[in-house]
Amino acid sequence: MERIKIAIVDDHKLVSKAIENMISFNPKFEVVMNCFNGEDFLNQLEHKKNMPEVVLMDINMPRKNGIETTAELTQTYPELKVIALTMEDNESTIISMLKAGAKGYLLKDMSPDILFDAINIVHEKGIFYTDIVTQSLLKIKTEEKAIQEISALLKDREIEFIKLACSELTYKEIAEKMCVSPRTVDGYRDSIFAKLNVKTRVGIVLFAIKHEMC
Repeated sequence: MERIKIAIVDDHKLVSKAIENMISFNPKFEVVMNCFNGEDFLNQLEHKKNMPEVVLMDINMPRKNGIETTAELTQTYPELKVIALTMEDNESTIISMLKAGAKGYLLKDMSPDILFDAINIVHEKGIFYTDIVTQSLLKIKTEEKAIQEISALLKDREIEFIKLACSELTYKEIAEKMCVSPRTVDGYRDSIFAKLNVKTRVGIVLFAIKHEMC
């Protein structure tokens, strides 16, 4: 059985080595790269013959962080599947990594079994989210008919709000951009939550990404 080739990109050398050792115990996986920042990783990829298939990407790194590196990988090496592996659990970071092209998002305190499952599922199916993101995933049917029905329910101003929600603007700044009061923006948000059956801004952004609205 051919092993899944993995790259680790993390500026904490002890952490990256520990992750490599943990993965190496699993006969299904092979660590083919271990880099300490995104810039070094991208440079090495240019000359790499034994290319990785799944990349475990830290976010806060010097020279080129995980979000920047993932965005560049999505453009240049779209076949590589990135899983964010980080201590960052705030909403804006999750949104930024998803928009950059990450296929999964894990916190570093996860169990080895969850990490192994994530690698397998991302490699085979292309996407994996633990509870940190699945709580915000859309709970709508993926059939085209259902998508059209939901899109038809959205008003023009709500669509405008969704697009702005994909940015790093705060709700107050979105209100200023739309020339309305913060209370009106709260109304747009709550209406969209109900229509899309989501509970957080991450859910709105996932909807927008899926339907190429941002």
